Amino acid sequence: MKGINVKSEIGTLKKVLLHRPGRELLNLTPNTLGELLFDDIPFLKMAQAEHDAFAKTLSKEGVEVVYIEDLVTQIFDKDSEIKKKFLEQFIIESGVSSAYFHSKIYDYLCEKFTNNKDLVLKTVEGINIDELKIDKTKHLSAMVADQSFMIVKPMPNLYFTRDPFASIGDGVSVHKMYSVTRNRETIYAEYLFKYHPDFKDSPQYYNRYLPFRIEGGDVMIINNTTIAVGISQRTEADAIEVLAKQIFATNKEIINVLAIIIPSSRAFMHLDTVFTQIDRDKFVAFKGAFETIDVCELTKSKSGDGVNIKKATGTLEEILEKYVGKKVEIIPCAGGNRINAEREQWNDGSNILTIAPGKVVVYDRNDISNSILKERGIKLHEIPSAELSRGRGGPRCMSMPLFREDLK
Repeated sequence: MKGINVKSEIGTLKKVLLHRPGRELLNLTPNTLGELLFDDIPFLKMAQAEHDAFAKTLSKEGVEVVYIEDLVTQIFDKDSEIKKKFLEQFIIESGVSSAYFHSKIYDYLCEKFTNNKDLVLKTVEGINIDELKIDKTKHLSAMVADQSFMIVKPMPNLYFTRDPFASIGDGVSVHKMYSVTRNRETIYAEYLFKYHPDFKDSPQYYNRYLPFRIEGGDVMIINNTTIAVGISQRTEADAIEVLAKQIFATNKEIINVLAIIIPSSRAFMHLDTVFTQIDRDKFVAFKGAFETIDVCELTKSKSGDGVNIKKATGTLEEILEKYVGKKVEIIPCAGGNRINAEREQWNDGSNILTIAPGKVVVYDRNDISNSILKERGIKLHEIPSAELSRGRGGPRCMSMPLFREDLK
């Protein structure tokens, strides 16, 4: 399967992009947790075992699992000049301004990592200054640097492949992300959609050089004509307007963009942390994020070069029914008990990956939410989550669908 085809949240998943967490997690320290957007340090061995169980679950359901590190490796294997260009850009985007250190890092990566996959994984892992074997008597910055100083910082959030870009219809939006830490991750998506033969012809509705922040966890494909985007801690309203204009100008199917405002909070960082679709007429939501509902409807202007914007009226159910075309049920995360709901939402009880209508992947730790879904007739694939969940993201966060069957 070449190219992108994602016209819903629930069409049968045929191809998905993952990143297996690697040694970048070993470069998390208590002092860098805040900067690197983690609340705790996962145990790498268990995190990898849990992620492998996730990938195996998908494969058993007939989903082709591809890894971003493998796709970028394929680009480098085919064209060494693209690899050189990537490394130069990567070092600059890592915040290395010294020409001397730039040269040392470039030489280190090229000379030590002759296998291109090892090279890609090293760019994710980060580089400690001591790895460069610098004569510290000749460079003050090296002399005064702490032994744990990462001259190239790790990217431990990359296993949340949902965020650096989003599959929309037959195209993609490549994102400018909320934090400097995560924005560097989008370089892999840039090269993937510029150079990989399977994806380079995909229409692009947003690019990482635009000024406004947007992340994939806020982007949801309601159906082939409508997408929803959360205005959240991580996504700005201006970005949604730019995205809508570009979609309306180049995509003939999508005619509606719903901007859904959620509280700006670490607990509710993306729309999909509080709201996901699991069947044709069923959604899961953390009701605490929707105590008041504020949705704006963006549609193509008659002139064709702008958007019309108006406030939507009604409950969340009523707004969704208008675009889904049938009565919908919103299942509350962990039921009605506030303590249970807050705990399970924090542990990604609302962050669910749908692999076919009524068939989902969930974290096993959310007992109450999972029991409720089973009672509603949803088929669950429960995956282990003791370590993966420390990064504050669930099965939807850890996966970027590349191809889904169209709904009939």
